Amino acid sequence: MKTQILKFLIVTLILFTIETTYAQLTDLARIEYSYIPKGKSDDSFKRFRAILNYPIKTAEDTYLVIGGEYSNIGFDIEDNYPFDTSNLRQLHIIDLNVAYTFKLKSGWRLGAKISPRIASTLRQKITGDDLLLNGGVYAIKDRTKDESLEKPYRLILGLTYNSTTGIPLPLPFVSYYRRLNDKWSYNLGVPKTNVKYFFNEKNIVQSFIGIDGYFANIQNPILIENTQADNISLSLIVAGLGYEYYITKHLIWYTYSGYTLIMNNRLRDNDREEVFKLDNVNAFYLRTGIKFKI
Repeated sequence: MKTQILKFLIVTLILFTIETTYAQLTDLARIEYSYIPKGKSDDSFKRFRAILNYPIKTAEDTYLVIGGEYSNIGFDIEDNYPFDTSNLRQLHIIDLNVAYTFKLKSGWRLGAKISPRIASTLRQKITGDDLLLNGGVYAIKDRTKDESLEKPYRLILGLTYNSTTGIPLPLPFVSYYRRLNDKWSYNLGVPKTNVKYFFNEKNIVQSFIGIDGYFANIQNPILIENTQADNISLSLIVAGLGYEYYITKHLIWYTYSGYTLIMNNRLRDNDREEVFKLDNVNAFYLRTGIKFKI
């Protein structure tokens, strides 16, 4: 059962690629902070993330989007483990994002994205083990601004590939959003499913269930009971409440807080097999930031 849950978490993290592709088209800049104090433990997880995208219009309704993303993950390890943890205290994830999108006469928007990634402890020179490749292709039917519809909607269909999984095939993705009326909307999909309530167009609350996590190479592998740990990963499912405030039409402050339902924090070998299980007790979750979107 635990193995099945772990596989589910890995797959959902893969699907995060296609959702962030859509965000890449709308979020021009974002600064975000996440925090998880580990339950019944002195350990904690902190992440600072910055995203910057620049769309280049190449033709009518056609864009080349070039951007980058940087995440600095601080893993405060205070519990006693049977190995030296100093090599795990800081992780770096750096993405170069290149996306191309165009709109068909039918109203569908098609696009593709490729994201070379460095995900590592970065304690020495970058090697091939630090390099990963993510990407995806997608189709979007966005009628959220169509005033002729009583219940505007957005549908995203796609295929996404993530090299961290060892699965040599692209995986399907579906996400569906609908605005029910001037007060309610919902979104079904990955990495987040939510129900939103609009006090007005500037103040929005939501209940949500979503995923989060990371995967990175350990440049100085850790030997644990004659088995070498080459990677570290965190995958979790979290449920909670969120709030969004539109400072201006394009500038938004947001915060999400909740509690993890499932958490898997592990050291792995090069075959992605578990070597050591870190603290996996469910805990409080906080994510907050500010973004500028079109």
